[in-house]
Amino acid sequence: MVALAVSTPAAIDVRDLCKDYQLASNVVHALRGVSLRVMPGEFVAVMGPSGSGKSTFMNLIGCLDRPSSGTYLLDGVDVTRLRPNQLAALRGSKLGFIFQGFNLLPRMDALENVMLPMVYGGVSGSERNERAHAALQAVGLVDRANHRPNELSGGQQQRVAIARSLVNAPSVILADEPTGNLDSRTSIEIMGILQTLNQAGATIVLVTHEPDIAGYCSRRVAFKDGLVVSDEPNRQIVSAARVMATWPPQDAESAA
Repeated sequence: MVALAVSTPAAIDVRDLCKDYQLASNVVHALRGVSLRVMPGEFVAVMGPSGSGKSTFMNLIGCLDRPSSGTYLLDGVDVTRLRPNQLAALRGSKLGFIFQGFNLLPRMDALENVMLPMVYGGVSGSERNERAHAALQAVGLVDRANHRPNELSGGQQQRVAIARSLVNAPSVILADEPTGNLDSRTSIEIMGILQTLNQAGATIVLVTHEPDIAGYCSRRVAFKDGLVVSDEPNRQIVSAARVMATWPPQDAESAA
């Protein structure tokens, strides 16, 4: 008996995706029939100038908005057919979000911020605590678990945000300009964490307008005028670990 090969479904599969916005008497075509597949384990940079459609695309694949037409399958589930409560449940279980502005709650410490997605998911208190500690350990910040955001640096806050994105074991991590508010050294450190997560199997889609940041990803997709204008593998992936190994020590840099 011959075994049949079973193809791996795409983590993200969008087909002829369109998004129109009505502005007064004008219609803005933000996306004009985008088709794109992201396979499990890929690290994709989505690039493009302001108004290119990349942010609209990110909102749609993040289940934060609905397309005007086209289909979107997330981990094999047709998102366009879901009711709002089903969409919210899928978003909470399948997607992890990292934002440019960190989006941490100021009255909660790092551990509590990381636990928040699990509170909405109905996870028990003991399991929330265990998983949140493990996530903070993964980003090297468990020693800051009881510090509030105003007691953390920008890089540390983004590490907390990354830990928060991991706790529900999402199918896809969506990172929207995750280094936009960070200095160069900290940006490389954050990309190093994302590369480590990707090497461990995480599927990551990252929006950036910085070519240098896209260089750390394994695939680059460029948008312009609501269309994908290029989609190519990155054959010269920059290793954040190697870059950091050649970076001047922090003390020496501060003294310079």
